[in-house]
Amino acid sequence: MPVFFDETKKIFKLDTKSSTYAFLVYDEGFLVHLYYGAKLPDNNLKHLMYRGWFDSLSPYADKVDDPLFSADINPMEYPGNGAGDFRISACTVRGGDGNTVTDLRYVSHKITKGKPPLPGLPATFAKEDEAETLEVETVDAVTGVKVFLLYTVFEDYGVMTRSVRVENSGDKAVELEQVYSACLELPTMDMDMIHVYGKWAKENTTERQPLHHGIQSIHSKRGMTGPNHNPFAALVDRTATEETGDAYGLNLIYSGNFAIDIEVDTRGCPRVLAGINPEDFRWRLEPGETFTTPEAVLVYSENGVGGMSRTFHHFYLDHLMRSEWTKKKRPLLINSWEAAYFDFDGDKLVEFAREAKELGIDMLVMDDGWFGNRFDDHRALGDWQVNEEKLGGTLGQLVDRVNALGVKFGIWYEPEMINPDSDLYRAHPDWAVCAPGRGKSISRHQCVLDMTRADVRDYIFQQMADVISKANIAYIKWDCNRNITEAASLQLPPERQGEFFHRYVLGVYDLMDRVTTAFPHILLENCSSGGGRFDAGMMYYSPQIWASDNTDAIERLTIQFGASLCYPIAAIGAHVSANPRTDIVTRGNVAMCGTFGYELDPRKLTAEEKEIVKRQVQDYHKYYELIRFGDFYRITAPTENAFVCDWEFVSQDKNEVLFTRVVMRQPENLYQRQCLRGLDPDKLYTDEETGETYSGALLMHGGLNLSAVSGRWLRDGESLTKHFVVK
Repeated sequence: MPVFFDETKKIFKLDTKSSTYAFLVYDEGFLVHLYYGAKLPDNNLKHLMYRGWFDSLSPYADKVDDPLFSADINPMEYPGNGAGDFRISACTVRGGDGNTVTDLRYVSHKITKGKPPLPGLPATFAKEDEAETLEVETVDAVTGVKVFLLYTVFEDYGVMTRSVRVENSGDKAVELEQVYSACLELPTMDMDMIHVYGKWAKENTTERQPLHHGIQSIHSKRGMTGPNHNPFAALVDRTATEETGDAYGLNLIYSGNFAIDIEVDTRGCPRVLAGINPEDFRWRLEPGETFTTPEAVLVYSENGVGGMSRTFHHFYLDHLMRSEWTKKKRPLLINSWEAAYFDFDGDKLVEFAREAKELGIDMLVMDDGWFGNRFDDHRALGDWQVNEEKLGGTLGQLVDRVNALGVKFGIWYEPEMINPDSDLYRAHPDWAVCAPGRGKSISRHQCVLDMTRADVRDYIFQQMADVISKANIAYIKWDCNRNITEAASLQLPPERQGEFFHRYVLGVYDLMDRVTTAFPHILLENCSSGGGRFDAGMMYYSPQIWASDNTDAIERLTIQFGASLCYPIAAIGAHVSANPRTDIVTRGNVAMCGTFGYELDPRKLTAEEKEIVKRQVQDYHKYYELIRFGDFYRITAPTENAFVCDWEFVSQDKNEVLFTRVVMRQPENLYQRQCLRGLDPDKLYTDEETGETYSGALLMHGGLNLSAVSGRWLRDGESLTKHFVVK
């Protein structure tokens, strides 16, 4: 049984194929964390709760006769506030009498098969035979607030998910001031924290740094997750590598203001919390009302950072990404943006489609500029009526012309935004987010629509549905090109303005759910000025997300490697553009480490480049299953090596291997050897190019000699691939 409760010892034990998570119902209903790590056969774990004697500044717990127990020292499963634990609180509730003391004690629990949905939120899913869920009820006896801790164990994946439901069962309104989705207590600070940081066009740069006493935090208060930090973090052994050592991964399935906080106490023990950013958050609960937090996903791997990543990848493909396009083969697309920007008409798009068809490309995406008076980015956002004069007819007629060439058609939207210079803004200026009496901070010439409002969402959905239903649309690119300032809603009363940011995210989820439900066969790709909202919440609705507006192949190496720490390659939007820094071969090889597509004017390709593109299209189909559903290995990271970047895909049956090297800068040492990973040492692998056969053992320990290719060394910006198969 994945979830087991020892009635005698009062210990909960949650087991996956590779991990154990355990906590204790202690005296007076305190929930005390015991262990998270490699799988254990034992239930006798109570001794792990103790962390030694404590000084007089750490209070004893009322009615607990144990000189070694203090909520300020012991590892607490889900700590409240102001009741003896001075570390970061997981939950703080301001009661009807005005104080914030929150003291949560165990009441009961239940264990069920499967995985319940989280109302209004994206979350992982499972059938009854694929997971077990533990629900632990706790209560604050004074306020009557009940906090339900939800744990779902996916035994076959080494994964556990967590969320929290708060119910006001008292007789007075209360305010949630912070309510994290998960708390994790670890016994040592001898660990490194890994996360990704960035900015527009430079997202997902990997950073690894040791834990230290005090608080380390990554967060967003942008209204979206943003490009600066991602709601993912890993804690790993100081000596952990890509393939060895303990690694704990944590990812929040959420697209708004988030926080991942790590506090190392005086005993050198980290407390890790993940959830909604408590800054600018308040949620009022009237008697009988409930609040549900976003879901946190926890992964433990004893096979290093790479093992953790591969667990996330396969788990999300199977239990988060719900689109029919998650496993279904996706069309190979070309996007018009970098080919034309706003300068296009229907005839030019048909020319693009004709050229694309000759190259073997399946779909043309018409990007920004097809609606209203939208000839630049200064105007018309919100006016989602087709500009038939620009397109030379109705949208349906244009799509029919493209479809007649054997090419599918996609379209761009930015549903959450509005330009002040638009008919919609002139009719409904109150629909733009702005705090009363304050000016509007304009970003990219646009404002944000108040997605907390049902009337706004209804209007935008109807505008989208009117367009989409009248043409054979196969794909939508959903963009979001600014963050939220002067956050307030004219429809929320003063005591509920602290709910704005979370209600905004819930509104976006509602609209996205309505669109994908009404048009379930459309492939949805998310974007936010590139990777500004690259998170698991978006991935629930869209199986791919545009990773960055930076299409420089060398810069993309860092961006895509960072994203792959948590998110599957099948979700990382990547295109071949006209960026001249590398040749088109390397641009293709880098984009192949992602969804793969094109972002250029196909009419401007030379005859030689067109032949290369045709071969790339063939490779897209040839390696489709291997890249999307195989195991991904980061071999040489661009953040750790100034010269080369290497990666590898291995099929799950270990019968096929695709290795790629990109030379960012020609190494000074021209002797280059690289060992492969993840192969079966006893199988024989044939190099498709040379016909030579090698054992898996030789390729993993002797390696490839990459010193010279075709009689010369690879130069700056060049690349190679090696494909091996077991015959």
